[in-house]
Amino acid sequence: MAEERNRRNTANKAPQAPVEEYAEAVLNVRRVAKVIKGGRRFAFSALVVVGDRNGKVGIALGKSREVSSAIAKALKRARKSMFAIPLYKTTIPFSVEGTHGSSRVIIRSASKGTGVIAGGAVRAVMEALGVRDILAKSVGSSNSQNVVKATINALKKLRSAQHIAALRGKSLQDLFGEKKHVAA
Repeated sequence: MAEERNRRNTANKAPQAPVEEYAEAVLNVRRVAKVIKGGRRFAFSALVVVGDRNGKVGIALGKSREVSSAIAKALKRARKSMFAIPLYKTTIPFSVEGTHGSSRVIIRSASKGTGVIAGGAVRAVMEALGVRDILAKSVGSSNSQNVVKATINALKKLRSAQHIAALRGKSLQDLFGEKKHVAA
């Protein structure tokens, strides 16, 4: 009787959906003050980056009266705004440059074992994205919001070899030619 009850209880339970693990990084938290008759009223804005370390990344800004709820809002929006980036092994397919405001970010693909050579905001995006070998340089304004948006602008310019071949109406073999076989 007890065995039958246990079987019914386990049968009624729906299978749990796998919980996706995201890399989350808070890039900066800003405090702003509104002066009112009774004094100052503070509010906070948080810039976060979220990625799955497998080619998907998203950024967002959250605003609230408390730091924790600003971060929570930003994380929720960043998860919703995630988009895929084509990667090539542990790096990006080719060098790109992105701008936002007066910030400019130059991102170059690197050979295996190079590591992430990038500044704070760009490094956070690359680590959340899952890139292990990259060379990046931020030029111009060092405002973290603009640097992150310039990084995202650069990453959105990336295309995979399959995508470029499809745009040209060719196959990958047509695009790159036949590989020469070496007799051993």
